[in-house]
Amino acid sequence: MQKGKLLIIDDEERLRNLLARILQLEGHEVITAGTAKEGLKKLQQESVQVVLSDVKLPDVDGITLSETIKKNYPATEIIVLTAYGTINDGVKAIKAGAFDYITKGDDNEKIIPLVSKAMDKALLQQQVMDLQSKLNTRFGFDRLIGKSNAITDVIKLAQKVALTDTTVLLLGETGTGKEIFAEAIHQASGRSAKSFVAVNCSAFTKELLESELFGHKAGSFTGAIKDKKGLFEEANGGTIFLDEIGELDHDLQAKLLRVLESQQFIKIGDTKPTQVNVRILAATNRNLLNESNEGHFRSDLYYRLSVFQITLPALRERKKDIRLLAEYFMQHFALKVKKQVNTLTNEFIEKLEAYSWPGNIRELKNVVERAVILADSNVLDDSLLPYEVQQQQIKSGSPVSAFDLSSVERLHIQRVLNHTHGNRAEAAHLLNIGVATLYRKLKEYNLE
Repeated sequence: MQKGKLLIIDDEERLRNLLARILQLEGHEVITAGTAKEGLKKLQQESVQVVLSDVKLPDVDGITLSETIKKNYPATEIIVLTAYGTINDGVKAIKAGAFDYITKGDDNEKIIPLVSKAMDKALLQQQVMDLQSKLNTRFGFDRLIGKSNAITDVIKLAQKVALTDTTVLLLGETGTGKEIFAEAIHQASGRSAKSFVAVNCSAFTKELLESELFGHKAGSFTGAIKDKKGLFEEANGGTIFLDEIGELDHDLQAKLLRVLESQQFIKIGDTKPTQVNVRILAATNRNLLNESNEGHFRSDLYYRLSVFQITLPALRERKKDIRLLAEYFMQHFALKVKKQVNTLTNEFIEKLEAYSWPGNIRELKNVVERAVILADSNVLDDSLLPYEVQQQQIKSGSPVSAFDLSSVERLHIQRVLNHTHGNRAEAAHLLNIGVATLYRKLKEYNLE
């Protein structure tokens, strides 16, 4: 039997104390109250899994109390104590949300298995709620890092549209986090309890993508030895995210348009339509309006997909967020590779902020992961950055000139040291110079 905390609400002090003693002997923590008002106050103050309440209380009847508790504490289970001749009240209490009822005066041993069942259910419900909370944190809007206006503005838009079933088209450069936004929209929607299915439309041939999206019947083509459910069926009741939608073949565009219009499609080799209830989120780094004007993308599908557009900002447009993102990635990868890395130098951040980030957040993530792997201490400094990031700014803060030989030499030496993980003898060998010469240059360029 799982142990937890119980609240006994009864105006009969003797009975209250007797029940408390019985349940304490079973290993439970027990608190008591003489009125409904006192009991509700204790529920506010403490985490209680099971409530035992008399159906007749001085201030509120147990049926009304059950409704109030279930409304405010849905994971808490209630057992109603009834007197002889008032079993009907116990039935009413169950309809109001109580777990069960027991008649006062029955063998006290009956209450132990009943409490055990209620406790098991309450603790299981709490575990489910905790898991859901963790999932919302992991995949919801809390996962989106940034305080710049550029990102907070689009988060607000996404939060508003998440509450609807509207189709959303996410636009932006590669690496800006479109799939993470799609997951957050799904988790904040009424479909969060159902599946979120993501597919990259550019990762498959036309024939394979059609089978992946819509499924097929056995014998419909060579190798189709059994029926296959498509991703739209897998996402039924939930959300499907179509990444790189601009890569979709024209024939599949027509099939997708039908799904958007009727929530129906026909599997490969089938003659009957399959009905689904799916929300569609799509993303692209292309200009679909231009693509449709040039005949490369169906205009009717474009207008169906772009009911609500959200353009995610490039990382270079949200410089204020680079430190926050770098710190998050540092903590994530330090934990992953089991290193005590916990500090970023100002020079490290300055060079990150000076870089243009053509690969956006995905590129920043890779750069920080690499730095954590290379780090020999708990600090990430600018020497751990790749050459293309380092060349944005030297230590003095002056921009690097492509014609400044000393700056280029300094950065090249640093790049080779990064490659050798700080092994100076190996670096000297690769640079084809003597170790003494390398040490002299390290001192000259403040790289020691």
